[in-house]
Formats: sequence, C-alpha cells, structure tokens
Amino acid sequence: MSELNLINTYKNELQKYSSEQLRYKSEEAVWSIGQMYDHLILVAHEYLDNMETCATLNEEQPLGKTEFGEHLFKIGGFPPIKIKLPDELNAPPNNSDSNDVLISRLDQLILRLSQWESKVDKINPNYKVEHGGFGWLNAREWYDLVGMHFRHHLRQKDELEQRLA
Repeated sequence: MSELNLINTYKNELQKYSSEQLRYKSEEAVWSIGQMYDHLILVAHEYLDNMETCATLNEEQPLGKTEFGEHLFKIGGFPPIKIKLPDELNAPPNNSDSNDVLISRLDQLILRLSQWESKVDKINPNYKVEHGGFGWLNAREWYDLVGMHFRHHLRQKDELEQRLA
C-alpha cells in the first residue's frame, strides 16, 4: 500500500471515533488515539523536512546507515516491537485536537507527500541527512520512512481501539 493510500485510510478511520474516544487514555502511560495521530503527523513532517533538506544540499555524504538502519530498509519497515524513545524525545503528544483538526492536518500531510512523490527520486541519492538511530538517509529514504512509520503504528492503533470497547 502506498504512503498516500495508507494515510488516507488513517484519515477515513478518524470518522468512526467520538471526541471522547479520540482522547480516551486507558492508563497514564498509554497514548490516546488522538495522541497517536498527533505523533504520526508531527514525525511525518519532521521526516519530510529532512527530505527537503536533502534537496537543498550540494555536498555528497559518503557515510551510510547504521546497522539498524540497514536492517530497517532491508525488511521494509520497523520490526514488530514497541520502541521507547529517550525521555527528551518523548514529550507526550497533543491530546486536544478534534477529529476535524486531525483530518485537516492529515490533508496537509497528504498534499505535501503528493507534491514530492514525483520529485523525490530526482534528488541526488548521495545528498543525505543524519537520523539519530538509522544513520545517513537520502531523500527517498526519508520519504519512505513516513509510510514505514505509519505502518508501524497500525498495531498500536488496533490495541488502542480494543481498549475503547
């Protein structure tokens, strides 16, 4: 499934949650569905900012991915594990956006992805920006990471939906 189709699926699923369900936290350490959406959108824009930075570079980067980064791209996605970020990168996501606000934010993300879809492969693959865990990634890899990250959260989405029942 393409990045755009996947994000459209997330967007369409937003319709089925009430405001209460969107913000519901089954326990303090567990995100709400709304927080998961906020996280996905923020991270996607961060990845696309790095992709756009690759497009502006004019110096090639000889360094490559870390071992984990190589593995990630070889298997085409995150392993089926929960990833705990260090505390300084782990501020709780926003839990106040309405369905309409999240849909609007997803529309902006979809527009941004679609504007780059045909241009991303024209960016020199040796123009790279470093990712803290995966090493040096080029524009195509940053773009693909958006879809990989959305796919990674499908399991969490299912778990959160089960907690609503």
